[in-house]
Amino acid sequence: MKELLDDGLNDGPPIWAIFGDLMTGLVGVFVLILIWTLGFQLELAKDLELAEAEREQAQARRQVLEEALAGPLASGRITINDGRIGISGSVLFALNSDRLQDEGRELLATLADPLNVFLKENDQLLMISGFTDDLPIQAGNLSFKDNWELSAQRALTVTRELVAAGLPADRVFAAAFGDQQPVAPNRDESGRALNRRVEMAPVPRSTSTEAPLPDA
Repeated sequence: MKELLDDGLNDGPPIWAIFGDLMTGLVGVFVLILIWTLGFQLELAKDLELAEAEREQAQARRQVLEEALAGPLASGRITINDGRIGISGSVLFALNSDRLQDEGRELLATLADPLNVFLKENDQLLMISGFTDDLPIQAGNLSFKDNWELSAQRALTVTRELVAAGLPADRVFAAAFGDQQPVAPNRDESGRALNRRVEMAPVPRSTSTEAPLPDA
């Protein structure tokens, strides 16, 4: 009888064997988690290094641009903020006008060559953006319907002047923002004067190709 009972109790696998299999499985899971964690950390470190390299390159490009435009910067005729070149609207244009003043034309002529060199070396385009204050177009001025149109025409005027001064036409394009992106409150004349401006910003050249138009 005792032998029969012993045989019945020993039919299943030993406890230590089950425990060993469980531990082996746990170790395997731990190893997989460890490998994934190490891989994630390596990928994160690589991304951080790439981001830092891009930041340093952008900073170096801005420094080169500032050095190329040292003269206009020193005279206060332009500003550079985060790579954007700002020119006061009063330097370029009279109030509610899109015709360049002599001072503005001379300034753009000095900017064309260093901008051309910078854009070619970095394979970038130049976006010319026009901005206005929030005051409506003065009554009696029939040249422009609103600030959108005024800012667009000013951006186009600067674009054409830079092209005439030697900047390749395929390196520059115009954009209009009206009064939608002020850099100062429009509460007084000093703030409005800051908002009446033209900005030039180098931007990456698009690498995408346009899809062909379908046949008619």
